Amino acid sequence: MPDLLLELFSEEIPARMQPRAAEDLRRLVTDGLVEAGLTYAGAAGFATPRRLVLTATGLSAGTAPRKEERRGPRTDAPEKAVDGFLRSTGLTRDALEVRADKKGDVYFAAIEHPGRAAAEIVAEVVEKTVRGFPWPKSMRWGAGSLRWVRPLQRILLTLTDEAGTAVVPLEIDGIASDDVTEGHRFHAPGPVAVAGFEDYAAKLEAHRVILDPAERARRIEADAANLAFAQGMEVVPDRGLLAEVAGLVEWPVVLMGEIEERFLDLPPEVLRTSMKEHQKFFSVRRPATGRIERFITVANIEAPDGGATILAGNKRVLAARLADGLFFWENDLRMVEGQGEDGMAAMAKPLETVVFHAKLGTQAARVRRIEALAREIAPAVGADPELAAQAARVAKADLASEMIYEFPELQGVMGRYYARSAGLPEAVAEAAEAHYRPLGPGDEAPDEPVSVAVALADKLDTLTGFWAIGEKPTGSGDPFALRRAALGAIRILLERQLRIGLTATIERAGSFYAEAESRLPGPPARDYVHELVGFSVDRLKVALRDKGVRHDAIDACFRLDEQDDLVLLTQRVEALQTFLGTEDGANLLAGHKRASNILAAEEKKDGQGAFDASPDPALAQEPAETALFQALGAAEPAIAAAVAAEDFAGAMVQMATLRAPVDAFFEAVLVNDPDPAIRANRLRLLSQIRAAMGQVAAWDAIEG
Repeated sequence: MPDLLLELFSEEIPARMQPRAAEDLRRLVTDGLVEAGLTYAGAAGFATPRRLVLTATGLSAGTAPRKEERRGPRTDAPEKAVDGFLRSTGLTRDALEVRADKKGDVYFAAIEHPGRAAAEIVAEVVEKTVRGFPWPKSMRWGAGSLRWVRPLQRILLTLTDEAGTAVVPLEIDGIASDDVTEGHRFHAPGPVAVAGFEDYAAKLEAHRVILDPAERARRIEADAANLAFAQGMEVVPDRGLLAEVAGLVEWPVVLMGEIEERFLDLPPEVLRTSMKEHQKFFSVRRPATGRIERFITVANIEAPDGGATILAGNKRVLAARLADGLFFWENDLRMVEGQGEDGMAAMAKPLETVVFHAKLGTQAARVRRIEALAREIAPAVGADPELAAQAARVAKADLASEMIYEFPELQGVMGRYYARSAGLPEAVAEAAEAHYRPLGPGDEAPDEPVSVAVALADKLDTLTGFWAIGEKPTGSGDPFALRRAALGAIRILLERQLRIGLTATIERAGSFYAEAESRLPGPPARDYVHELVGFSVDRLKVALRDKGVRHDAIDACFRLDEQDDLVLLTQRVEALQTFLGTEDGANLLAGHKRASNILAAEEKKDGQGAFDASPDPALAQEPAETALFQALGAAEPAIAAAVAAEDFAGAMVQMATLRAPVDAFFEAVLVNDPDPAIRANRLRLLSQIRAAMGQVAAWDAIEG
C-alpha cells in the first residue's frame, strides 16, 4: 500500500493563510481520493512560508473493477429517448438487456468500469485541487491560467511502496511534477531529491527547513524563554504572535535585543503593541516590576556575526517607531496631567464633531447618553451615581488622543492611564478601560461597581439606538457587533447577579436619545423595546448553551409574563431544568400535557374559558378525584408562596407533590363523565392543575 507525498512549492505564503491552507489541502485531496474509490490509513498537512505539504499513508494501490447497472427507457419509447440513453452509457443498442417490468419491457445497461491505478487517480485529484484551491486571495502570473496565492514554482508528487518511490506524472501550466524539493532559501538553496515522507522531512531539516509549524513554534518559544531567563526576565506570552512568527520563518533563529532607556517609561501596552504590530517582536519584561526592557526577534537565518547586525538594524527601526509613541504619549500627558476632569474634557473636545452614526449623533452625544444611563443604573449595581456619571464622561476621552489615532487597539487602556494622570479617582480610571469588557468569551467581565455601571450603560445605549433605527443583526452580518454587545451585557448581569429589568432600562435608554440631542426623534417605540428584550433572551440561550441548559426551558420561563430580569429568569430556568430531569418532573410534564390536550379539545366544544371557574370538591365522585382536590389545595398556595419568595427550587418541590395524585386521577377517573355537571367540574379541576403549574413556567413550551 503506497504512501503519498505532495509538496506545492511557491514564493512566500502569508503567515495568516498557512494553517487554513494546510488543512484545506489535506481535506480536498483526501476527500477526492475517497470519492474516487481510494482509501488511506492517515493523512497530515503542513505549511512553511514556501511550501504546502500533504502526506497520506496506507493508500490503496488502485480501485477494483466494478459493474454498474442502469435502468433505461421502455422498449417502445421514442427513438430519441433510446438514443439519449445509449449516449449516456456509451453502449450500442445490441449491448442493452431487455427486462420485463410492470408497465412493459425496459432496457437495462450493464456498464463495466475497469479498475484504475492509484497514480492515475492521485494526479487527477491533485490537479483538480490545485486549480480550484480556496485561497482568500490569489494571483495569476506569466501567461498561464493558474491562480495561486504566490507564483507556484515546483510540484513534488510521489508514491512510495516496498518497490521504491515513483513520481506521479502531472503537469499544471507547464510545471511538471518530480521528486525534488528545495531547502532553505539562503542556507541550502538548490534542488534536493527525496524518497518518501520520512526522507523528505529529514532532508529538509538537514537543509535548514523545519516542516512542522508546531515544532517551529515550540523552538521559538523555548529559545526565547531561555534567552530571557538568562537575563532574569520573562517573555510576555502571546500565542497569536507566536503562531504568526512561526509562519514567517523556515529555520527560526531567536535573538534578544535591548530597548533604549528613553522608551522604558512608556506604558508597557504601548511598547508591546508597537513592537508586535510593526516589527513582530515579542516583549520581554522584568517580573518584579512588569516593565518591558527588551525584545525578542526571530530571524530566518544563522548570521555569521551571531545576529549582531540584525539586532542593530531592528533596534534602529524600533527606536523610530517608539519615538512616535513617546511623542504622542508626552503630548497627551501635557493636556491631562494634574488637570482633573477638565483635562479629560479638553482631550475629549474633538468628539463633539466625530459622528458615531449618521442617525445616532456624535460621539459626544453618545457620551452624554451613557452618562445619564450610568447614573440611573448605578444604585442597582452598588455604585456611587456621581462616580459612575464622572466615569462615563471621561471613559471615551482617549478616543480623541494622539496615541489612539496611532494605536486604536489601545482604546480604554490609554484612557485608564490618562485618567490616573489627571488625578481622577481610581474607580473612574479603571472604568475607562473596563467598560469595554467583556470583548469575547475569553475576556473577563468588569467587577468593580463603577465599571459595571458604565459598561452596562455603554452596551445598552448601543443596542437601544441601533434597534430604534432598525439596524439589527441579520443571519449574514452584524456590522455593529450588536450580538457581542448583548452577550457582554448578559454576562455582566449573570456573573455579578445584578437584578435589572431590561424592559424599563431599555425604555429609559431610549428616552435619553432626545435628551442628549441625538438625531433620533425621541424614545423608541414599544415594539422595538419588545424586540430587543426578545433578542437579549435569545442571546441568553446562546450564553447558557455551553452549560447544557435546554432552550425550551428558557422559553417556558420567559413566556411567563415575559420575564426580563435575566438573573431571576436564569434561576427559574435552572430550577425547572433540574426538576424536568427527575422522574416526578417528567411524569408531571406528561400529566400537564394530557390535561392541556383534554381541555383544548373540550374548550373547542364549549368555548374558550368555559372551565376557568373554581371546581367544587363536593362534586368529587372518586377517591382519586378527592385526593387530587386535597393535593391541589395544599400545593397551589405553597407554590405561589415559593415563587413570590423567588425560591424556585422550593416551588418545584411543591409541584412534585402533585405527581402521584395527578397520575392516579388519570388512571382512575373518566374526565368526560355522562353527567354534564360532573364533567364540567372535572374539567375545571384540570384547569386548576394547569393554573397551579403555570405559576412556575409556561409548560406548553416544553418539548417532549
